[in-house]
Amino acid sequence: MSTREKWRRAAGLLLVVLILSVCATPEFRTFVSLPDHLRLPQGQAHELSLGIPFSTAVPTSGQGLAVQRSGSPLQLAAEQTGRYTLDVKLFGLIPIRRMTVDVVPEIRVVPGGHSIGVRLQSDGVQVVGFAAVEDEEGRVHHPGRAAGLQVGDTILAIDGRPVRGEDHAVHLFQEAGRRGREITLTVRRGDERLERTVKPVREKETGRWRVGLYIRDGASGVGTLTFYHPPTRKFGALGHVIAEGESRRPFQFAHGQITAADVVKIQKGRRAAPGEKITSHPDSGGRLGVIEKNTPFGIFGRLNSPLKNPLYEEPLPVAMASQVKEGPAEMLTVVDGQKIERFQVEIVRLIRQPTAEGKNMIVQVTDPRLLEATGGIVQGMSGSPIIQDGRVVGAVTHVFVNDPTRGYGVLIEWMLQEAGLLPAERNTEPNQSGLGRTRSSRRFCLGGRSAAVAGELVTFV
Repeated sequence: MSTREKWRRAAGLLLVVLILSVCATPEFRTFVSLPDHLRLPQGQAHELSLGIPFSTAVPTSGQGLAVQRSGSPLQLAAEQTGRYTLDVKLFGLIPIRRMTVDVVPEIRVVPGGHSIGVRLQSDGVQVVGFAAVEDEEGRVHHPGRAAGLQVGDTILAIDGRPVRGEDHAVHLFQEAGRRGREITLTVRRGDERLERTVKPVREKETGRWRVGLYIRDGASGVGTLTFYHPPTRKFGALGHVIAEGESRRPFQFAHGQITAADVVKIQKGRRAAPGEKITSHPDSGGRLGVIEKNTPFGIFGRLNSPLKNPLYEEPLPVAMASQVKEGPAEMLTVVDGQKIERFQVEIVRLIRQPTAEGKNMIVQVTDPRLLEATGGIVQGMSGSPIIQDGRVVGAVTHVFVNDPTRGYGVLIEWMLQEAGLLPAERNTEPNQSGLGRTRSSRRFCLGGRSAAVAGELVTFV
C-alpha cells in the first residue's frame, strides 16, 4: 500500500471519528432536537438554546418577533401575534435549520387540583367480554361470539328498538328469548354500523335467556381537574384518554359530566402496586360541568359555574412546550376531603417529540409530606396540574409501576389545543392508559352471575 493511500485511509478514519464525536456531544443533541414549529405567548420573552457553540445568524420574517441576531441561546421577544419564520444560518451564510414560530395571545387559566368524579354515559351498551351459556340439556353455547360480535362493539338497538341502558338491554333480550327466534342487533364498531343476528339461549342455572355477553352502559371513575378557563368556562382534566377496556379505543359516549368528589382515604403506592385515592361515590357529588370530548390528552367540556382555586386568587399564564424546563416545580392535588394542596416535584426529563404526544415529561415527587401520605403518584391524581415559575406547564398522567415516586406528564399546550383554546397544528397519538380510575358505572350483575372483566363488574346477558 502506498504512503498516499495510507494517508487517505487515516484521514477518512479521522473524519469518521470526528463526526461520531460531534454527534455524541450534548450541543449536537440539543440542536437536532430543536422543533420545526413552536408557539410563544404574546408579550413574553423566551430563550431558545441552539446547541451550537459558535456564532449564528437568524433572520426572521415579519416585525412582530424580536430576535437577538447572533449567538446561542437566542433571545426571542414575542411582540405581535402572527406566524414567523426563523432561518438559522451558520456564520450568517450556511442555512442549517428553518423554524416556524406562532405568536399566540397569552392564555391564563385557573389551575385545578380539584378531586372530581367522572361519569360517561354511552349510546346503547358496550360489549366488554364473553361467557359460555349452558342450556337446559347441558350443552354449551357461545351465541354472542358466534354472531361475530367483538369486545368494544356498542349495541345500539335490538330488533330496531334503541337500547337505553343495561336494564333495558336485559329486558329486550328476555322478551326476545321468550319469543324463541333470532333477533337483529344494530352494532357500532368504530365508525361502522353493522347488523348481527343472534338467538338467545335459555340458561340451565337461572332459567333466563342469555346471549353470552358482558355489557356496560357507561364508565365512571375518579381523577383531577387540570385547568379552568374563565372567559369560556372550558375545563380540562385527566390528561389521558378514557379507553374501552381491552380494545383500548377511546370510550364513545352520548352524555358525560364531572362532579365534586371527597377523598376519604389513600391507599399508598409501592413498587409493582400503584396506590389510589379512595373517594366517596363519584356520582354522589354536585355536578360541576358537562364533558364534551374524550381525547388522548384528557377530557374536556364546560363548567356550569365559575370555579375558584383557594391557592391562586387570580388565573395563571400557561407555558408553551418550548418554555418548560427541567427542574423544580409544584403539583396541585387533593389527598384529604376536597382540600387542594401544593406539593414539590421535580421535572427530571423533558421528552421532545416532533408531534403532540401524551408523555412529554418525567416527573418525580420530592415532597416529604406527599411521599409519606401516598408513597408518590397514585391513581386518581391523573390531571393534577404542574406549575413552574408561576406558569401552568402540564399535568401528571401516569405512574411508573416499579417506582411510584415517578411518573409521566403531559404538556398543557396539547391540552389547550384539544380544548379549542389553541389552533391545532400537529397530529396526535392516542395515550392508551393513565391514572384516572375508570370502572363500570354499574357494580352489580343480574341473574346471579357476577364476573370481573378487565377489573370491572358488569352485567351479564
